[in-house]
Amino acid sequence: MTSAPISESLKRVKPSATIAVTSKARELKAAGHDVIGLGAGEPDFDTPDNIKAAAIAAINAGHTKYTAVDGIPELKKAICAKFKRDNELDYVPSQVTVAPGGKPIIFNAFAATLNPGDEVVVPTPYWVSYPDMAIMCGATPVFAEAKASDNYKLKPEALAAAITPKTKWLLLNSPSNPSGAAYTREELRALGEVLIANPHVWVLTDDMYEHLVYDGFEFTTIAQVCPELYDRTLTMNGVSKSYAMTGWRIGYAAGPADLIKAMGNVMTQTTSNACSISQYASVEALNGPQDFIAERNKVFAERRDMMVELLNDCSGILKCPKPEGAFYVYPSCEGAIGKTSKGGKLIESDQDFAAALLEEEMVAVVHGEAFGLSPAFRISYATSTEALQEAGHRIKRFCAGLK
Repeated sequence: MTSAPISESLKRVKPSATIAVTSKARELKAAGHDVIGLGAGEPDFDTPDNIKAAAIAAINAGHTKYTAVDGIPELKKAICAKFKRDNELDYVPSQVTVAPGGKPIIFNAFAATLNPGDEVVVPTPYWVSYPDMAIMCGATPVFAEAKASDNYKLKPEALAAAITPKTKWLLLNSPSNPSGAAYTREELRALGEVLIANPHVWVLTDDMYEHLVYDGFEFTTIAQVCPELYDRTLTMNGVSKSYAMTGWRIGYAAGPADLIKAMGNVMTQTTSNACSISQYASVEALNGPQDFIAERNKVFAERRDMMVELLNDCSGILKCPKPEGAFYVYPSCEGAIGKTSKGGKLIESDQDFAAALLEEEMVAVVHGEAFGLSPAFRISYATSTEALQEAGHRIKRFCAGLK
């Protein structure tokens, strides 16, 4: 049989580890196993009723045709209002783009701007898709470590060391997937000073978890904190996490009009417009009541606190910082390396740890190597409190069995 002519750039791309873990957990459940899946980055809450009603109204009104490639006017207007209301940022519709999810926003920006030899600075740990999208667009990801001792937040000196004359973008995610770490205004300003001193570097901020912050944390984004960077910042967001609309597939961004136009040109030859019905639902999400977010955040914060306490009580095997936002924790499993599980599995890496945990205790997590910083693993606590309690007890039992 003749093999497909796979491109050299795609050969360098790894499949999404988070999707792989979620798929494996579903397969085991379908086979009758009592699996607790903590791999998916997806709220367990339902989309609010007013947003669903807006989608139904859009269908009934006949809004089921193609739209403008980069978004309907009503949604662009709502996005401009959101940036002004929440982030003190002024944009006009020509500076806004809408895509079928956050991933296409990043890919479109990279496809529109990157050339072979360009570099993209990616802090570690990172969302699994960041470096691979840079690779697919011909660039080289350059990793800047955000250490566990710094609560997984990038320090200015680490950023400065990663920047070269070839650097085109810095990709900054706050709150972070996978660590949940969120940058304070002061921390963003310190990073901004490095970027101000390097005017050839553009900034793509992934603010997808903006509203999922706890303990009174004040979210800010870098173009808000550093107005000097406004003209070379693409501020990305979406409705998937805060509004429990993952399946609706709507991401959006605002930035310089010429960049937005170029990203639109990419979409004309790739995805074309995002789903029309999802766009009208997103207008309601951004313009409608926001009070449910605080109510759900209270539950998320309680789950976070419970998981951090359970993980840090695992016989010195795990060490888990308490994150400021998102719905992930990212514990180190350094204490498990070199030990053998109760089932006889030698733990030589965080991938071994995650595989043995799934095999012996039926708890699915994502190994840290997939996020660029080992040995660690990611847990999503966007699932029921009961399931998390049981998962925590199973992880504790697994760690206790390591010899």
